[in-house]
Amino acid sequence: MELINEPEITELEERTVAYVSFVGNYVGNVEVFAELFGKLGSWAGPKQLMGPNTLFMSAYYDDPGVTPPEELKLEACMTIDDDVEVEGEIRNQKLPGGKYVVMRAELTGAEEYGPAWEKIVEWLMQNNLEMDMSRASYEIYLNDPEQHPEKHHILDICMPVK
Repeated sequence: MELINEPEITELEERTVAYVSFVGNYVGNVEVFAELFGKLGSWAGPKQLMGPNTLFMSAYYDDPGVTPPEELKLEACMTIDDDVEVEGEIRNQKLPGGKYVVMRAELTGAEEYGPAWEKIVEWLMQNNLEMDMSRASYEIYLNDPEQHPEKHHILDICMPVK
């Protein structure tokens, strides 16, 4: 894992997203993510909703250290315009903005996601900041690992703070 920048506090704007939800143990389970983003892509592709400014992200609502694995909730999201209509298992919502600690990292593979989150939590504690559990934490994916020469994942980890 390589930090592209140190964690910093940033004011994030609210974003409208289309999403697919999943409840269960997603930790380290790349198939779950592949399936969810696959569903989003198959819905958005024919509608030509994916442009250069589309962001793909995962939203998390639980602390895997506390919540039982089978109750963990995950939403695979992509940004959309406010007027886009959704259907079936594709829902839409506004992901809240506000004060977040944002850390950009380059990970060599899926197994580094856990340590990357631990790093941001550690930073929070060192800086006497408290996580705001009323808002989702998320990962914003900045590249497609399949298109990276070494299959690295580049992402922003965003954690809401009070």
